[in-house]
Amino acid sequence: MATATSIVVVSTSITSATPSSTQNSDSILSGGNPTSYTPSNPIILFLIQASLILIVCRALHFPLGYLRQPRVVGEVLGGILLGPSVIGRIPGFTNTIFPAASIPVLNNVANLGLILFLFIIGLEVDLRVFFSNWKMALSVAGAGMTLPFALGCAIAHGLYYQFLNEEGLIPIGYGTFLLFVGLAMSITAFPVLCRILTELKLMSTPVGITTLAAGVGDDVVGWILLALCVALVNAANGITALYIVLATIGFGLFMFFAIRPAFIWILRRTHSLQDGPTQGVMVLTILLCLGSSFFTGAIGIHSIFGAFLTGLIMPHEGGFAIKVTEKIEDLMCALFLPLYFTLSGLSTNLGLLDNGITWGYLIAVTIVAFSSKFIGCAIAARLNGLVWRESFSIGSLMSCKGLVELIVLNIGLQAKILSIRVFTMFVVMALITTFATSPLTSALYPPWYQRKIQAWKRGEIDWESGAPIRSENSSIDDKMHRQKRGPSEIRSLLIYLRLDNMPNTLAFVSLFGGKPSESTAKIHPQHEDKATLPESAQLQEKKRSIIQVHGVRIVQLTSRTTSVMTVSEVGELSAFDPVLNAFRVLGQLYNLAVSGEVAVVPEDSYAETLTTRASEEYSDLLLLPWTETGSLSESPMVSKNTMEYKLRSDAYSSFVAEALNTSKCTTAVFINKAFSGSLEQSPLALTRRIIAKSERGTQVDDITELPTVDRSHHIFMPFFGGTDGQAAVHLALQLAENPEVTLTIVHYQIRVEDSASEDAIIAKGIAKEKIRIRTSGDRSDGEDFFVTMQHNLSKALRSRVTFRTSISYDPVQDAIADAQTEVGQNPGNGGDLIMLGRSAELAESQASSCLGLVADVMLERDVKASIVVVQARKE
Repeated sequence: MATATSIVVVSTSITSATPSSTQNSDSILSGGNPTSYTPSNPIILFLIQASLILIVCRALHFPLGYLRQPRVVGEVLGGILLGPSVIGRIPGFTNTIFPAASIPVLNNVANLGLILFLFIIGLEVDLRVFFSNWKMALSVAGAGMTLPFALGCAIAHGLYYQFLNEEGLIPIGYGTFLLFVGLAMSITAFPVLCRILTELKLMSTPVGITTLAAGVGDDVVGWILLALCVALVNAANGITALYIVLATIGFGLFMFFAIRPAFIWILRRTHSLQDGPTQGVMVLTILLCLGSSFFTGAIGIHSIFGAFLTGLIMPHEGGFAIKVTEKIEDLMCALFLPLYFTLSGLSTNLGLLDNGITWGYLIAVTIVAFSSKFIGCAIAARLNGLVWRESFSIGSLMSCKGLVELIVLNIGLQAKILSIRVFTMFVVMALITTFATSPLTSALYPPWYQRKIQAWKRGEIDWESGAPIRSENSSIDDKMHRQKRGPSEIRSLLIYLRLDNMPNTLAFVSLFGGKPSESTAKIHPQHEDKATLPESAQLQEKKRSIIQVHGVRIVQLTSRTTSVMTVSEVGELSAFDPVLNAFRVLGQLYNLAVSGEVAVVPEDSYAETLTTRASEEYSDLLLLPWTETGSLSESPMVSKNTMEYKLRSDAYSSFVAEALNTSKCTTAVFINKAFSGSLEQSPLALTRRIIAKSERGTQVDDITELPTVDRSHHIFMPFFGGTDGQAAVHLALQLAENPEVTLTIVHYQIRVEDSASEDAIIAKGIAKEKIRIRTSGDRSDGEDFFVTMQHNLSKALRSRVTFRTSISYDPVQDAIADAQTEVGQNPGNGGDLIMLGRSAELAESQASSCLGLVADVMLERDVKASIVVVQARKE
């Protein structure tokens, strides 16, 4: 009998464990309803819920993105839309799609995502930012929490007694409620703050640095206070609450002083700090996060605090925190977080805002939350030396509540500290303050004001008039004067560094420099006093002759969290970026004063970033290399088709056209065609299979390529007149100062098209719609300029530079014919160049492309030389 009973029990358990999807009654084909919730098979309804939530959230985020609103706003609005406030009013919708029995499953998945999200928030918090600016950060964060906390406690008095008897609340102490409301008023959304600072390009400004450092302190203190508040709610008495707090402090110390050193030791042994986390290290990291979350949840505070603490102990050296975030963020941001914040919206019922007292408290909560944070942070920033407008911008940024506020409110709702009505008021407040942050900051601290305040602080301009302040021996004044008068000689160059054409671009830039001077015998330091040091005047002259080259390496800013973290660590990225380091070597080899930086900006801001930096650096020339990949991306090419169609890239053409249209200095576009050679496949790689099959002892000779002996370059410059053509002539002559460069300049003139010349054109066989040019400006100006440049040519250049004039019926076709005979005649040299002005237009054609129609024709004819298209600075 006992045996039979045990068999029955086992059989029952097996039957219950069998997935209900195998039962015919649950199948759509047998008439089953997939939206009906069954505890044994909750996945079907969960898939419907998750899909609906993701579709609604993404649909709302699309228009909100144009308003520069963070993704969390669309997710919460999506929950409100699906909740009892809007769609939930449709009869049967909530009971069908979001039945009460299915919410725990949805909630578990969302809470898992919340744990991972708090872990990433901890990864984002770089305490080095706080400690490097601790004085200002401490004062701004302190004032930004003290005043809102005090006013929040004041308004909490009315909220406590007005909504004390709401449904769903548990009896809590007056002090605990005051602590929670004060915390909700004083919190700042650090992740959203980082996103806004990055999108508004404020990370490197005094406003961004101060806000970021203060946000770190605010974030850490806020989570500590929230942990204390939850401990007080969950504790049965004061002694238990004290034990919870002490256990939390002890666990935090254990994580920082025991777990963190051991974890870093493992990372160094596995080379994960340098090469990124291995799969085993990622498993260990996730286990640390889950174990820490379990402990903090088990002792009586929320599990998210353990995840946040684990993120705090992660090292930032070598970009480890960024690489860990890359492994986690996609699934978390795409699925888990929308579920969590949509659940916040589902718990929000705007219908409960149904009387004047509730609306009065909603308005009061919103005003107090924003104004107290705004005023407190602004006054603290002003006392630290910032101007009022910068201080107000910091106050606006620090008043952003965002998703951190929603997490705090959800914890209060789950702990039954807040009723649904009070929860709804605070959610609306969080949405309003978050929505207002970006527009208000943009209005208070626009880009033109940023440039003006920075120039004023450097002592370059007068604040009232904006006029430059001249000082004796000021290099800045010299740069500004030289930029205004349009220098014929390039002394300062800004270059857009791209990985795909780095070797060829550096070879072109090297033409501006020169070979290092003859090496001299070095003197031992003990005998330096006996040696004659060079005169200071010679040193000053040498410094003036050196060309300054500033390289800008652009990294695309995406919606990923890792992209925002990269912005905050852009200083280290600039120091260790391999492209910048290779660029720095160029200065040592060719006597160029080289500097560089990394900029993390959105793709649509590439052109603006380069032209703005060129203006800030007072550059004489902005050099834009053309893409080798066929797009703005620098990813390696996987086929030769990319090379064939690189000139047809619409995205890159738009980028170059925008840069040319907005640039204030002389701008050149470099289109590479094997300039300074191209890297071919190694002969060893070509013969590797043969070597593998050949007999032992067989040797392959002559597999090493010798370096190029002839480093000379020939430049062909067809001159059609106009300011752009004149700027191209000046640039070509400066490059010709390099002893390894020869130059041919041809001035093409078109005959006056009277009736006789028209007959001559027809007799020659050139159709009327054939390619012909008209120059911008007076014809005589071009002739006078050409003659002047020819007569003023220095004696050192006369052996390498040739001028000639060509009168033609079809100048463009003649220029192409001359180019084919001028360039590409010495395949063993370092590569030839064709220099063009952009402004020459075709008389019988439509508007010119971004490079100009003459350049387009040159590229279509496949002339064997790289092309440089020059646009003169704009008056």
